[in-house]
Amino acid sequence: MPAAPQRPDPSSRIDTRIDAVVHLGFAVLMVASAVRYVMRHSPADNLWTVALAVAVCALYVTTALLTQHPRPTQHRNPMQRQQTQNRELWLFALVAAWAALVIAAPSFAWCSFAIFFLSRTAFRGWAAYLAGGATAAATAVGLFRMSGWTDVAMLLGPLAAGALLTLIYDKIERDAALQRKLFEDVTQAQEQLAASERTAGIAAERERVSREIHDTITQGLASGLLLLEAAQRSWPDPAAQQEVNKAASFLRGNLAETRSLVHELSAPGLETAPLHEALERAARQYLDHVLVQVTGETRPIPSEVRHALLRVTQSAVANIKLHAHADNASVTLGYLPDAITLDVFDDGRGFDPGAVPPPSETGGYGLRAMRQRIEQLGGELSVESTPGEGTIIAAQLPLPALPEATSPSYPSKESL
Repeated sequence: MPAAPQRPDPSSRIDTRIDAVVHLGFAVLMVASAVRYVMRHSPADNLWTVALAVAVCALYVTTALLTQHPRPTQHRNPMQRQQTQNRELWLFALVAAWAALVIAAPSFAWCSFAIFFLSRTAFRGWAAYLAGGATAAATAVGLFRMSGWTDVAMLLGPLAAGALLTLIYDKIERDAALQRKLFEDVTQAQEQLAASERTAGIAAERERVSREIHDTITQGLASGLLLLEAAQRSWPDPAAQQEVNKAASFLRGNLAETRSLVHELSAPGLETAPLHEALERAARQYLDHVLVQVTGETRPIPSEVRHALLRVTQSAVANIKLHAHADNASVTLGYLPDAITLDVFDDGRGFDPGAVPPPSETGGYGLRAMRQRIEQLGGELSVESTPGEGTIIAAQLPLPALPEATSPSYPSKESL
């Protein structure tokens, strides 16, 4: 199953926008500072200063391009270490050229903000602090020189601003790291939840298919096998031919059930026929003499309830055929105002419900499958049996309460 696509980290989009604003600000301030300097100084002074400004711009662009690659928190391989060293060399070259420019021409001091943010964006740890401190110090020296070495505020102002910006940037980085961590945790939790839901869905589908196979294919094959074994024992008596014909009929019905299961179709007649008729058809596939009774006022019920009652009837009556050796068996369907009940009785040899072995390759899935079907729909299933005294399997499922006036969907039958 393909993995869910990862959502982009929102903090990365914000970082990209901030970087774009910083780079644009650097370009605008460099142009404005260069124009201001050229207008206030002679051409002889302009030549070297403008050349140095162009060198600073080239170093800035190179460093900014190198910082577009994600910086690793740990150097995991030689290539990453080499990339980090290259970025550090370019940044230190930029800071050195910038320091010479701002000391020689303090008009460019405003661009120090972009240099500071670029150094903090490119690196963490000592390299970022060293580059930022050098930028602030060079700006302070340049402005102090411009004041004629007399205005102490020009010296202390950039240093104080650099310290303040460092504290603020550290706080922003911590908050961004926490946001990224929370984003990663949420993404991981969502992936785990999706995986759990897929696993639960697969398990539920396997349980459903297991119940369907048990209640249709397995029970039908077992009944057909019993008939063939009976025919083998009585062969060549004429009764053997009758047993073989019944086994063939059983297997044809089982084949139809199998095709219905493969194509995810309901059992024949389940959606359209009255429920008691569908139960009668299902029960008499296994026992010709089973008695089906209906109590209460019949009414339409949800399809999933009909399906569950049908499968429980099939499984219970098949168990009577295979294990109970009963003389009499009956199925009673009861309509209550807010529930529907199903009782399957036989007077066979019975068993101890507490001593039923767990499911295995030899069987034991019937009662568990019946109970799961009923409980998944909010109902209850009970088994009452004593060795030698027969068995009663009773199921009750909730239904929407009847309105004050209802008309029956099908005529009530006391016995069929």
